[in-house]
Amino acid sequence: MDYQHLKISDDGLVRTVAISSPQTLNALNSLILGELNDFLDNIPASTRVLIVTGDGEKSFVAGADIGEMATLDEQGGAAFGQRGAAVFRKIESLPIPVIAAVNGFALGGGCELALACDIRICSTNAKFGQPEVGLGIIPGFSGTVRLARTVGAGMAKQLIYSGKPIRSDEALRIGLVNAVYEQPQLMDEAMRLAKTIAANAPLAVAAAKRCIGDEWDMPVDEAIAYETTFFGKCFATADQKNGMKAFLTKTATQFEGK
Repeated sequence: MDYQHLKISDDGLVRTVAISSPQTLNALNSLILGELNDFLDNIPASTRVLIVTGDGEKSFVAGADIGEMATLDEQGGAAFGQRGAAVFRKIESLPIPVIAAVNGFALGGGCELALACDIRICSTNAKFGQPEVGLGIIPGFSGTVRLARTVGAGMAKQLIYSGKPIRSDEALRIGLVNAVYEQPQLMDEAMRLAKTIAANAPLAVAAAKRCIGDEWDMPVDEAIAYETTFFGKCFATADQKNGMKAFLTKTATQFEGK
């Protein structure tokens, strides 16, 4: 499929997708959500890490398309929210790690997109926020769910109730992002992190991602047992055998995902 609003590139085991709609600061509409959905369904099996970013230096994703939302009734609004939430859930559920490289505005749906990713890094000019209440709506792409789980309920309520954006330094302070870089360094740093992750055993990374996601709401004892099960499964892989042999013999190894 040829995409109108996605720019895709590959660097070895790392795939990058940039949302590109310069006229709207990469705001999300039904077309872009559809393209993202198709892209996610067709990521090559060889990909070990995905980087999500926005095209240009001004905006990651400035939000959802207000021009499209302004015409919606209750049913249409719910359907639009369900469409976006389903795409973001698909991102969150990918078996590979996803890094959000946030450049510029990450407001509304843009902040929610970043929250759906495993790791968030940003440039110094990044701004995060959930301004929906100023438009008479609430976050509709799972923002009330993931923001509270990421920064805590109190801070999430402040950001959502006030609608005020925060800068990169504040996003770092509250744990919304892992690191902040100067704009020219952002994509290089995202790629460096992605390649570090991609060099590790992919089945083990996937198992760790699944455990962290699935154990969130489990009672502690159940979560520990769940982790132990996947820990054991790792010992049935060639990657475990090769990785430990390489460690003991002080030789290099390249994991094959088997």
